[in-house]
Amino acid sequence: MPTMRKQNVQGPAGGAGLIRYFDVDEGGPKLDPKFVISIVVAIVILEILSSVLIR
Repeated sequence: MPTMRKQNVQGPAGGAGLIRYFDVDEGGPKLDPKFVISIVVAIVILEILSSVLIR
């Protein structure tokens, strides 16, 4: 019976040629996450109040 050799197999490259440069400014609006969460909470509260008051 022939002996089995271990194969040295490597997987694909991690980035697959795509590199992100995190120090590059992509342009787009800069919003504070607290501001976004407060807007969402305000909309939820307005929806709840409108459903209660319109009945």
